[in-house]
Amino acid sequence: MSNPLTPGILAGKRALVTGSSRGIGADTVHYLAEAGASVVVNYRNKKARADKLVGTIVSGGGTAVAVGADLTDPESVRSMFDTVRAEFGGLDILVLNASGGMESGMAADYAMTLNRDAQVDVLTAAMPLLGSGSRVVFVTSHQAHFIESTPTMPEYLPVALSKRAGEDALRALLPDLTAKGVEFVVVSGDMIEGTITATLLERANPGAIGARKDSAGRLYNVSEFAAEVVSAVVDPVPDNNTRYVGDISDFTGKD
Repeated sequence: MSNPLTPGILAGKRALVTGSSRGIGADTVHYLAEAGASVVVNYRNKKARADKLVGTIVSGGGTAVAVGADLTDPESVRSMFDTVRAEFGGLDILVLNASGGMESGMAADYAMTLNRDAQVDVLTAAMPLLGSGSRVVFVTSHQAHFIESTPTMPEYLPVALSKRAGEDALRALLPDLTAKGVEFVVVSGDMIEGTITATLLERANPGAIGARKDSAGRLYNVSEFAAEVVSAVVDPVPDNNTRYVGDISDFTGKD
């Protein structure tokens, strides 16, 4: 899919996208860079992949740096923003894209630690760098956003509950954001074809993604959804600070 942003529209802007060495995050950071933003590619352990993305952006005339950080480690998060301050002096765009909870070998509370606690910690650490007119975008799923009223697949439940908890915790910071003139948008989409989450869900419950696709009519792919995320960076803030991507009738009971 082509970049939905006009070339140069983000010239002079500085952006950080968490979890952006691959998937939705990588396409998001690439779109932002193409639109003129200086970008931070954040990764946890995929340094080579992040460096390759930075190289692609720089060779295309953009400005990008790769910064590794374990978002569940507050000290690592602080170090990341120290680097951002040193490199760019501040931030205009923060996209909270990183999430997880279905990986094997993680602690029982990992989903909540990453999808709630780390999201709040990252935004709190970023606040001194965000000025009036800047924007924070939190990426989530319909399955998480509507989990209080619509059941989801059992395999995804810990992720859904923790991401909803993260959204609620971030929304609780809205008064502080508003006081600083910082805008906040939640981007909620259905399952996305080609993501790690979709792959892990399909592995745990064969046929689950196909069934969801049949029910929804279609599912967005990675580049299509990333285009919606970057559009949320520049479009007017929607009602209830929430941008819905695709059909939500299965979750609201409304056509």
